[in-house]
Amino acid sequence: MKLHHEGMTYILVSLILWAGSTIAMVFFFDYTWPTFLVSAFFLFFLVVFLQFFRKPLRKPTLDENKVIAPCDGKVVVIEKVFEPEFLKTEVIQLSIFMSPVNVHINWFPINGVVEYVQYHPGKYLVAWHPKSSTENERSTVVVKRRDGKRILVRQIAGILARKICYYAKVNMVAKQGHEMGFIKFGSRVDVFLPLDAKIKVKLNQKVTGSIDILADL
Repeated sequence: MKLHHEGMTYILVSLILWAGSTIAMVFFFDYTWPTFLVSAFFLFFLVVFLQFFRKPLRKPTLDENKVIAPCDGKVVVIEKVFEPEFLKTEVIQLSIFMSPVNVHINWFPINGVVEYVQYHPGKYLVAWHPKSSTENERSTVVVKRRDGKRILVRQIAGILARKICYYAKVNMVAKQGHEMGFIKFGSRVDVFLPLDAKIKVKLNQKVTGSIDILADL
């Protein structure tokens, strides 16, 4: 298990605060309850950050004809919708809710070339709110395959998420299973698929990012 670079500042700050408060408690305050509580408070956040920013060692599923899960979480939406931002056509929307205990790395679901990248500032509605896909802070990334099929992936901030990190750039080569971004502290990822995609997951199913298959193309 490794730690993701997006969390190093959080981890180091909480480690310094915990170590400093513990040293102060031992050498200057003789284990008083207030200093013990302060030390325990910073230790709690250190453990939380270590858990949240973990980077598991995984062997991604690599298959040109498969769409792999871009994140860990639970499938909360599978429905036909009209995508107005870029695709401007009817597609299948598949949404995955990421709780604070999930790994929050996001991976490219297919191979291709990044055709479109757009960041949108916005609100922080709960991630399962129907309007979170269009009103929350979010980023949109479109990957085009060699056969012309496009997959749109949208990172959406939740009520706890305050920072969306995306690494995709227009014209870069997207490699299935490689990191495309990170969302800090609770979030959701929407995947928009062609109507002829064969969905391989069900509502409320838990999926593992970069490994489980969402659909066949």
